[in-house]
Order: sequence, then C-alpha cells, then structure tokens
Amino acid sequence: MTTAALFIILFACMFMGMPIAIALGLSSVATILMFSNDSLASISLKLFEATSEHYTLLAIPFFILSSAFLSTGGVAKRLINFAVDSVGHIRGGLAMASVLACMLFAAVSGSSPATVAAIGTIVIAGMVRSGYPESFAAGVIANAGTLGILIPPSIVMLVYAAATEVSASRMFMAGFIPGLMMGGILMIAIYIAARVMKLPAEPFPGVMKLGKSFLIALGGLMLIIIVLGSIYGGIASPTEAAAVAAVYAYLVSVLGYRDIGPMKGVAWRNSGESILAASVRNMLQMLWAIPKSARHPEVRKVLLDASKVSLMLLFIIANAMLFAHVLTTERIPHHIAEIIVQWGLPAWGFLIVVNILLLIAGNFMEPSAILLIMAPILFPIAMKLGIDPIHLGIIMVVNMEIGMLTPPVGLNLFVTAGITGKNMIWVIKACLPWLCLLLMFLMLITYIPQISLFLPEYIDHLKGY
Repeated sequence: MTTAALFIILFACMFMGMPIAIALGLSSVATILMFSNDSLASISLKLFEATSEHYTLLAIPFFILSSAFLSTGGVAKRLINFAVDSVGHIRGGLAMASVLACMLFAAVSGSSPATVAAIGTIVIAGMVRSGYPESFAAGVIANAGTLGILIPPSIVMLVYAAATEVSASRMFMAGFIPGLMMGGILMIAIYIAARVMKLPAEPFPGVMKLGKSFLIALGGLMLIIIVLGSIYGGIASPTEAAAVAAVYAYLVSVLGYRDIGPMKGVAWRNSGESILAASVRNMLQMLWAIPKSARHPEVRKVLLDASKVSLMLLFIIANAMLFAHVLTTERIPHHIAEIIVQWGLPAWGFLIVVNILLLIAGNFMEPSAILLIMAPILFPIAMKLGIDPIHLGIIMVVNMEIGMLTPPVGLNLFVTAGITGKNMIWVIKACLPWLCLLLMFLMLITYIPQISLFLPEYIDHLKGY
C-alpha cells in the first residue's frame, strides 16, 4: 500500500504539470504523513542532510560555474578552430570537427545542453555555409552534445555517485573509454555519410596553422589536464578539482581570452610595444581587473545564471534524496529485489528491463531526477545479481544521453530547435538516424562491461586510487 501510494501521488503530480522537484517532495511528505511514524521535523532534517552529508554534490555548482564561464568566454570558439584545423581536411571533416569540438568541450564543461549550445551556435551555421544539409548538421550536433554527460567530468555521474555512494573518481574514469568510443563511432558514421553524400572537405591549413590553433586553444584544453590530472594523480578529490576548475575558467575567460569582463577587447601586445612594456602593462591591468570584475555586469550575469542552474539542480536533488529516504525506510528496493531474484531473472535479462525503464523515463524526466529516483531501486538488485555498480552507472548515464534526444522533455532537442529556429518535429527527424547509433552503442555498453571497467580496474591494479 505504501509503495502504491508513493508512486501514484508522484505520477499524479507529474501528469498535472507540477515541477519534478515539488512532485518528489510532495509525494514523499504525503507518504510519510499517511504511513510512517516520522515527524515533520525529521522531514526538514532529511532535506538538510540530503545535500550537507554528500560532499561530492559540492562539485556540481563548481562545474556548472566553470561551464558557464567557458560557454561565455570564447573557449568553445577556439576549440572549434583547433578541431577544424585537425580533421577538417577529411571528407565530411567539418562535421567530424564538430564532434571533436563537442568531445573537447564536454571534457571541460560536464553538461550536455551547454555543449550543444556552445558548439552548435557556431558550427551549425558554418556547416550550412560550407554546403552541408542543415538537418545533417543539426542531427550531428544534438547527438554529439550528449557526450557532455559521458566524457568526464560529468555532473550526471556526480549525481549517480552521490545516490549510490560509489566513487566519483571511478565513475569518471569508467566514462573515459565509452566517451571516446562514442565520439569515434559518430566520426566513422559521418565519414561514410560524407562519401555517399559527397560532402565537402576543407583544405589542410598546414602544420604551422595547426600548431598555432592548438596553442590558442591550450587555455581551454589545460582545464582537462588540471581536472582529470589532479583527480587521478591523487592530488585532489573531484570536489576540490571542480573548485579549481571554476577559478581557472574565470581566469581564462576574464584575464586570458578576455571575451568578457573589464579587459574585454584589451590586446596582449599593442603594435610597436616592446615585450617588457607589454608584460608590465598586462600585469598591472590584471591586478586592476580582478577586483573590478566582481562588479562587471557580464561577469555578474555569468555568476547569476550559474547560481540559478545550481539552485534548481540542488533543489531537485534534495527532494529526490527525501524520496530515496522514503524508499529505503519502507524497504521498497529490498522487496523489489527479492521479487526479481525469486523470478530467477538472469543478469542480462535484468539489464534489458533496466534499459527499457530508463528509456521510458528519459522521455518524461530530467536525467538527474531519473538517477536519483531509479538508482536506489535498481542498485541493490544489481548487487544481488553480481552486476558491477560502476558498470550499472555507465549504463544509466548512456540511457540519460538517449533521454536528452527523446521527446517531449529531451533538453538537447529544445536547445537545437532554439539554435536552428526550426520546430521540434524537424529536429526530431534530423536526430533520428544518429539516435539509432546511440541505441546500438547502448547495447555494446550493456553487454560488454569491460568497455566501462577496463580503466578503473587497470588503475586499481596500479593502485592509482
């Protein structure tokens, strides 16, 4: 009765159009008041503990802030230039460069919609000007943008780690090979399509131009080394690395590339200025710009936007943790696990059920909410069937990638529609061929666990954690 009441109230609230965070909180509170001996005071305490007791969650606002600075600060533009110079000379190379740029930006942002917005705004129009069909360009970017939650660091992986108490570092490492593999599959598919459709290739810019674009993009690329290097080198935890990433993203955007803030448009070296004079001038200007940037409207807007996204996500997480608390106290996952074990369902059969459930949920809910609701239920069952928790996490993340592309709540679809100015039906049709590749990739990830587990196990073998 308790289980039925909890889920009936939850889905009734969602179908009425109530925000997912409110629906989770209201269904949990109503179930506690009707069926539990817990007091209202314990509910407020649990809401507070939901975020305060999960140190890993502190990384989320920092990664969101670094992503906001990088999206605004022109890092995406420089990564795109480097990607085009690297692979643009291959047939279909501009589309392949777009995928490579999405992979690079994913490794510094951790967000799928941010990846689509930052890269797609520039490259979709560029591909159309170069002779690519607009539907082809939009489909490639919408799908490549999903790599934002698979290639580490990933906000969705942090949510899974907090919900199941697994290592965030291991989750990040487990996503590395699948992320590269998915990017490679998309590039191969683009190359085949480009040969069939006779899509154009850019001229090779030369080694000097390639080297120059790499050095210009190095400011953004260094963030990958700083974050992942510090985590896997044992220097910092994911939360500490996220804090460093936020500070570094601010410095690169405001003082390095100077696309926003008080130094916007200020040249590193003026014509006829000596290197010594330029160095002294830049040093003094930077010292002046750091305190002034706190009041600068562009910097304040980035901080405000990042704060709004962080508060929204953490509010969902807090209510989802309360929902998970009700599940745990009422032993709902335990009962479900016992039923499934009694059915004699094998591990591979259970994983089919998991994929179907998550693909359906991805049509209606935001990825973080799905993980926080489903992980406490699926995790104990997976443990009883001998499925590795890291492998389960990557399966869930890949399902969340697909959920970003399925209506009516696919975030990447909305972002792509906003960039192209087309309606949702057009965007869905553009994404459909590439979505089939993602579904094939999901099957590989589900039934070849070593794709996800090779790096974490290898690092364990080297005693890297």
